Amino acid sequence: MPVIAQKLGALTLSLLREMGRMLNFILYALYMIVRSPCKPFHTLKQLHFIGAKSFFVIFLTASFTGMVLGLQGYYTLAKFGSEGLLGSAVALSLIRELGPVLSALMVTGRAGSAITAEIGIMRISEQIDALQTMALEPFKYLVSPKVLASLLVLPLLCAIFDVVGIYGGYLVGVKLLGVNPGAYYNEMVKSVEWKDIFSGIVKSLSFGLIISWVCCYKGYHAGHGAEGVSRATTAAVVMSSVLILIWDYFLTSVLL
Repeated sequence: MPVIAQKLGALTLSLLREMGRMLNFILYALYMIVRSPCKPFHTLKQLHFIGAKSFFVIFLTASFTGMVLGLQGYYTLAKFGSEGLLGSAVALSLIRELGPVLSALMVTGRAGSAITAEIGIMRISEQIDALQTMALEPFKYLVSPKVLASLLVLPLLCAIFDVVGIYGGYLVGVKLLGVNPGAYYNEMVKSVEWKDIFSGIVKSLSFGLIISWVCCYKGYHAGHGAEGVSRATTAAVVMSSVLILIWDYFLTSVLL
């Protein structure tokens, strides 16, 4: 029993130390954004990489998500004779939940893994050490631009996801299944309130912070060699995805 307690205590202390390091990491990254703004070129480069290059996967995922919602929502509502509420069901599902969560998960898989691998390779090839040797702050060039770009671009990608998904639901519900187009849009306008849009914005902002935070941290502290980078990349994607889902639950319970 004492051995088990000792191991549990050591594991708890290790987790607490890791949480403390991660907290210091993101606080310092945010501090560097305010204290020593990086050149616009670095931020624009990350905006293009995280945002513009994620457009296609966001568009494709949103299209089929909206179509599936339209299809499943229609057959569910048809049992109660409420097909006219399809627009409301699709819009609220996308704006409040699926839009922020799925867009964040797609960005994590496409851009987050690349961010971790990029910083991890710079770590094992001693490029970060070279920056420090030349008295250049690595956070200013490697971490802070990615955090700022994620905060700016995730709400935009989420908005694109919502619009495309709603239109995908329209194509299936109205064009394929015969729902009245006026009812589709009128019920959507009636049911969607500002607090629903605000909830989606807050979620996408927090998810952008989680993605950049976890992926940059794992890359910055990657182990030695190719195996260390691969482990860091896998850990970053898994941890980001899990934290997004957990944080989504807590935000939903608060913002309802």
